[in-house]
Amino acid sequence: MTPAVKALERAGVEFELREYAHDPRAASYGLEAAHALGIDPATVYKTLLAQVDARELVVAIVPVSGTLNLKALAKAVGGKRADMASPADAQRATGYVLGGISPFGQKKRLRAVVDHGVLALATVYVSGGRRGLEIGIAPADLIAVTDALAAAIANR
Repeated sequence: MTPAVKALERAGVEFELREYAHDPRAASYGLEAAHALGIDPATVYKTLLAQVDARELVVAIVPVSGTLNLKALAKAVGGKRADMASPADAQRATGYVLGGISPFGQKKRLRAVVDHGVLALATVYVSGGRRGLEIGIAPADLIAVTDALAAAIANR
């Protein structure tokens, strides 16, 4: 069990685990998951980390079919500027490897922002804490468990 799964079990929310054989040559972990599991890529979200105003790491959860709008993320959390966190900082803060960073069960509790498009979905899929493991969860539960703010932070 990953820390993400344990965190969801502790929270008492319903979720579904979906596993697939990860291909280390995959260019996009999220799109790989969507194709391998036969689910709409619009329902698969990636977990990214950004540095806001060079002082705070923030978790951004956006569709794999889009990109993170760093300016919108900074604005959503009351900052002026955001830059992608280094892979080393992302892994150190979350306890997960790249391609397996889950919004749940991170080593350090960080502020989280999820793209507001998630509110239109019945189920959203996010990393389960390792490559090849996805968690299907109701968007309201994703927001509640991560204490995330929903805002327009994705470029589509």
